[in-house]
Amino acid sequence: MSTIYDFSAERIDGTQQAFSDYQDKVLLIVNTASKCGFTPQFADLEALYQQYKAQGLVIVGFPCNQFGAQDPDSNENIGEFCQKNYGVTFPMMAKVTVNGNEAHPIYQWLKAQKGGVLTDGIKWNFTKFLVSREGEVLERYAPTTKPDAIKQDIEQALAR
Repeated sequence: MSTIYDFSAERIDGTQQAFSDYQDKVLLIVNTASKCGFTPQFADLEALYQQYKAQGLVIVGFPCNQFGAQDPDSNENIGEFCQKNYGVTFPMMAKVTVNGNEAHPIYQWLKAQKGGVLTDGIKWNFTKFLVSREGEVLERYAPTTKPDAIKQDIEQALAR
């Protein structure tokens, strides 16, 4: 059985990120967009990251332009936007596709581990996946689930 540690992704700055570097961390993986009604969640995600990173939480953002073309800019512009407008310091990856034949392998795996309500596909920006220290998906959250609402799940995962 595979874990998140079997994958890698391109970071927003063009370097490669092996997810094995995150071993023994709790991950919150989020497909993001800069021009979405849920974009203000960046501030809440950054607050979670600041609150729990010393305990082992890593939030990983994957920009995606697949829903309403709400992240059309370059990786460089997306990174600048997130930092300037929301103070994002958590790792941001390069823009990916999360559904369809071209979906990033991490998203193919995440969806196979925790399917959605009616379909396994990602329905919109800011879908969140909580991954344990062992690299297994614990939970999937809808875009409407605010980051504060999953604090208890994060705390439980960190305590394991």
